[in-house]
Amino acid sequence: MNRLLLDTHALLWSLTEPARLSPTVRKAVSERRTQLFVSAASAWELSTKHRLGKLPQADGLIHGYAEHLDRAVISELPITSRHALLAGSLDWTHRDPFDRMIAAQSMIESMSLVTADVTFGGLAGVRVLW
Repeated sequence: MNRLLLDTHALLWSLTEPARLSPTVRKAVSERRTQLFVSAASAWELSTKHRLGKLPQADGLIHGYAEHLDRAVISELPITSRHALLAGSLDWTHRDPFDRMIAAQSMIESMSLVTADVTFGGLAGVRVLW
């Protein structure tokens, strides 16, 4: 079973603009044996960016978040103290709290991270799929 953790933009694109996903990712997410996950941090990030006006088009996604995940067969990955402790202690210059949490979850849960964000590529212990 292939387990993939979607970065926030990968979740957003998979739900609203799947053509923006790479061909490799589109193939991986369509395979029957692939389990898709999204961090609870992504819900936090989406709602924060929506509130700040950076994602005005995300209103429908935020208000129907659980239903969108169910329809797309994406499981939510809760944040545990183990995830939080690693995210806070990562020796990584990247300061974005959402990215730090998603990276820590990818490491602890041994999931490949689906992301186009090149900043994750330099972090030891994170396997990036794009």
